[in-house]
Amino acid sequence: MTDAIEAANLEKTFGGTVRALDGVSFAVEQGTVFGLLGPNGAGKTTAVRVLTTIVQPDAGTARVLGHDVVADAGRVRALIGLAGQYAAVDENLTGRENIVMVGRLNHLARDVASTRSAELLERFGLTDAADRTLKTYSGGMRRRLDLAAALVARPAVLFLDEPTTGLDLRSRNDLWEMIEGLVDGGTTVLLTTQYLEEADRLAHRIAVVDHGHVIAEGTPEQLKADLGATVLAVGLPDPATAGSAAEILDKVGTKPPSIDGSSIELPVDDGPRAAMEALRLLDGRDIVPTSFELREPSLDDVFLALTGKRTEADDEDADAAGDGARGRGRKGTRAAATTGGAR
Repeated sequence: MTDAIEAANLEKTFGGTVRALDGVSFAVEQGTVFGLLGPNGAGKTTAVRVLTTIVQPDAGTARVLGHDVVADAGRVRALIGLAGQYAAVDENLTGRENIVMVGRLNHLARDVASTRSAELLERFGLTDAADRTLKTYSGGMRRRLDLAAALVARPAVLFLDEPTTGLDLRSRNDLWEMIEGLVDGGTTVLLTTQYLEEADRLAHRIAVVDHGHVIAEGTPEQLKADLGATVLAVGLPDPATAGSAAEILDKVGTKPPSIDGSSIELPVDDGPRAAMEALRLLDGRDIVPTSFELREPSLDDVFLALTGKRTEADDEDADAAGDGARGRGRKGTRAAATTGGAR
């Protein structure tokens, strides 16, 4: 299988000091989903902006379907679709008008753009709302329309920059099914996300990016297997106790423990034996856990072990579960949801 996307040693600095990409390299096979995982500011969106010709790299090369993103930017734009972090559609137009407008911007004849609009509205379950203005659409409907607009010119490669940000779980599932259907039809998808469940379900391969570097790459199964056979998760009364417990339990795991507030997680090989040893060591220091669990590793564990932090999305979900407050503001850049002209 040939590669649809190739990135080699990409570098990009903004303002002379902010190094967004620092030698990023990866390749994406045709007809697969490739996930870029990383915390805010890791370089995910900058990589997408380089690959979709929105910005030029300072160094390195990138090709999409064999075309250089700098030397042959026009051809690349004609072959790709892009849906950014925020729905880039005109809320004063109807759903139908939005898709037709994007089709016309991609040089489709008016009748062709109209036909494609009707097809996509039906495909994404928006026919009944086709002639309503975007002001009346829910968040999930807007995201579906955003993805529909990105597909109007039938792109061979689709870039999705955190496409389900802000959606409820049902809306996320709807979009996931649509993305899976696109890939079954031969579309190549590069997906950036902070939802680890999303990457685990959709991505054939994943690259974890942090501070402009790719720090790990592989299939979801490989990344989880590299972490260890079992994860020991221990809850403590407070962060200070967690710090003390982590020092005590360092010898139990196959890798150093990860601390997240008042919780500790560490990969272990022999789960039951490691659990018994951990309880013995904690009891010897009069430390009583508030929770204690052995489980199989997840991508969340991989992310935490590699970056030392949980994803922003996890923080927001936790806030929503508690008091509805949002996590830190996103620093992503609004990107045009167009095809054949990702500007």
